Amino acid sequence: MKNMRRLFGMGVLIALFVLGGAQSGQAGEEKRFVGAWKLAFLEQPGTDGKPQRRTECCGLLVYTADGHMSVQVMENEPQPKSPAGAEQYSQGGYEASYGSYRVDERTHTFNFHVEGALVRSLIGKDLPRRYEFSGNRLIVQSTRPEEQWKVAWERY
Repeated sequence: MKNMRRLFGMGVLIALFVLGGAQSGQAGEEKRFVGAWKLAFLEQPGTDGKPQRRTECCGLLVYTADGHMSVQVMENEPQPKSPAGAEQYSQGGYEASYGSYRVDERTHTFNFHVEGALVRSLIGKDLPRRYEFSGNRLIVQSTRPEEQWKVAWERY
């Protein structure tokens, strides 16, 4: 019985070592993404196209160690549709999508490849994003010049 417990204990230690090693294979800043984040604020463009107003909303963003992510955002009071030409991310004041991500620490960007979304026109698209870590916040913006929104997420 003692030997069985010892073998079980060694098995658990080996499993933890292997799993820990797999997760530690991530590069420096890439590790900082992993986990759950709650929406701190979302700034959207005013009529002049520059970020001016904060939208009252709540949301959840999750990054996994194996390179997957999922995001959901709900506006308290849905706004009218975006101006013509702007990418639609939400429908009826709700945004939901999931897929994979790849970080480029050199340029402080990541690419979100959409595998599924409430707005079906996003499926299969690559959405390039600029990021910055500030304290316990992850600040994300589009790299596309025509998109002037900014969103901040805080760790749960």
